[in-house]
Amino acid sequence: MVTLEPRAVFGFFNEITQIPRASKKEEKIGQYLVDFAKKHNLSVKKDRVGNILIEKPATAGYQDAKKVILQAHQDMVCEKNSNVIFNFDTDPIKTQIDGDFLKAKGTTLGADNGIGVAMALAVLESTEIQHPALECLFTVDEETGLTGAFALEADFITGDMLINLDSEDDGQIFVGCAGGIGTTAKWTLTREKIPDGFYAFRVNISGLQGGHSGDDINKNRANANKLLNRFLWEINAKTDLRLAYFNGGNLHNAIPREAVAAAIVPLKDKENLSIWFNIFVAAIENEWLRYEPNIKLELETEEAVNDVIAKEMSDKLLDAIYACPNGIAAMSPDLAGLVETSTNLASVKMPQQTELLIVTSQRSSLETAKYDIAHQVQSAFRLGGATVELGDGYPGWQPNMQSEILKVAAASYETLFGEKPLVRAIHAGLECGLFKEKRPTLDMISIGPQMYGVHSPDERLSITSTLKTWKWLIEILKNVK
Repeated sequence: MVTLEPRAVFGFFNEITQIPRASKKEEKIGQYLVDFAKKHNLSVKKDRVGNILIEKPATAGYQDAKKVILQAHQDMVCEKNSNVIFNFDTDPIKTQIDGDFLKAKGTTLGADNGIGVAMALAVLESTEIQHPALECLFTVDEETGLTGAFALEADFITGDMLINLDSEDDGQIFVGCAGGIGTTAKWTLTREKIPDGFYAFRVNISGLQGGHSGDDINKNRANANKLLNRFLWEINAKTDLRLAYFNGGNLHNAIPREAVAAAIVPLKDKENLSIWFNIFVAAIENEWLRYEPNIKLELETEEAVNDVIAKEMSDKLLDAIYACPNGIAAMSPDLAGLVETSTNLASVKMPQQTELLIVTSQRSSLETAKYDIAHQVQSAFRLGGATVELGDGYPGWQPNMQSEILKVAAASYETLFGEKPLVRAIHAGLECGLFKEKRPTLDMISIGPQMYGVHSPDERLSITSTLKTWKWLIEILKNVK
């Protein structure tokens, strides 16, 4: 690997890329961290789920300063291109430099959050950086459930301030995040043979942008499930439609890009169906083409349908999906442009002919509003005849604009770079909300270097931004008194 600056940070990151560390499989990276601590004669402990804490005493003159926690997560998202042969359980990440960016060859890079781990290790190793007493907390399984942060015992950490190193935007300080909860509806379906005199068709929606259901919910992204259901509902209002199947979306935290369904209508309305479809396409293009330039809607004959959902149940399903709220529910009154509350109708799946599952996710920076929007979703599905379960959820992190560590970080950035950093919150989940719940007095911020395409094989890390963030982190630690 070409020598990159900061040398210590990229040196540790290179070592980390050689270690398999999929979520829930952090044993090897955990052992690497323990071995690092022992090699450098630093105190280390590990809790029952695999969270690791490495401590380092204050440097001279900082013995009376507040103790700082540097925090990052051990695991990474494991995604690869379909044409790439790669085993995330055994193979090292293959990195490459592309201009200012460090990337992987056909897989996720794991800079989320390996670069945060590397920065913490570089601070721990250094004999030159001035800093107060440090605790470096490395949590497990952030990417698939925050289970490390959930399981963290309140007394596992003792620091007064926490710097989360899991952000992905250059020159920005995050001081708050949304809490989240998942709401899942289940229908047990009654099916019947297709009556005589009916025509079976399939309708498909594709080409939407999709995106993260938190970060991208305010970017005018169409929801494939909602659009598809809207067409079916409108046809059902005109004639005797019965649903055969409905499949759309995938991940619980993603805005669905594609959806497909099959249904039947009386044979006498076959030609009308084409007319109604064309009218619908024109309406959708008028509403969405400026935001979704690649949207594609297709209507075809479906040959493979043998039975359909019973009429009354089919009607209730379409009504429930139509009634289910989706998108932004409220904007923050405190931070301009920040979504306060939202909900995403993430996926509609039929794992078997007699079962339909709908997965949704709700987010809010207010706990009460989070549950309110979840209960709205729950009510819509219950009215539609479903059994509904709410997940455990995770808490949000309320911004504290009077935060001491925020003031130190902002002043340090201005001193180094001659401009003020952007202070903001995000409508997505961070572990900070759970840390705050366990230790209410904890003073926190989140920072990190510029990254793009995280959670995908397009993930790339800015090399210059990493150096900039490293200098900033050192300055923050120097200025904590």
